[in-house]
Amino acid sequence: MSKNKPELAKLISSKPAGDSSKWIGLKKLTYQDPNGRVREWESAERLTRSEGGVDGVGILAILRYANKPDEILLQKQFRPPVEGVCIEMPAGLIDGGESIEIAALRELKEETGYVGDIINSSPIIFNDPGFTNTNLSLVTVIVDMSLPENQNPVSELEENEFIECFTVPLASMAEEMAKLDKQGYKLDARVQNVAQGIKIAQDFKL
Repeated sequence: MSKNKPELAKLISSKPAGDSSKWIGLKKLTYQDPNGRVREWESAERLTRSEGGVDGVGILAILRYANKPDEILLQKQFRPPVEGVCIEMPAGLIDGGESIEIAALRELKEETGYVGDIINSSPIIFNDPGFTNTNLSLVTVIVDMSLPENQNPVSELEENEFIECFTVPLASMAEEMAKLDKQGYKLDARVQNVAQGIKIAQDFKL
């Protein structure tokens, strides 16, 4: 197993964040319910939101070949909060002044080395609205595998990023996620939602 494999990471300690966090803040919210009763809610919020009001992008990258079925590009990455390696799609935060589309293509190139064409962007979606205000747009990108620049892609990861890219057939994505779950990997909700959507479309012949 190579030195940078995500499986080699582990959680060392856990403690309250306090007021010194760079990325995430904790808030106690006061709100009024439909019956007029005042209640409190604890929430986490991202501290790096761009002026456009959108935190980041998730990239649904479809690899398109001339001689075999489409594949989806996924990643393995250790995530300390869940103490395990997650199966994710390429994603990242939007830099100041960037549009959703520019951020998506930049993150795809940086994390995977691939270039592609955007076919659509989702409305703004919230990952876990009962816990955090974090949001994103899910951007679908077609990666033409016949292009020379996609033959030997090289990622441009930052020093603290340890990401392993892999692909699975798009048509059997749900079955592949079930296998990875049994192997002990943690499934990112966005990835599993896409897989489940494909399975529903197949089962109901939509």
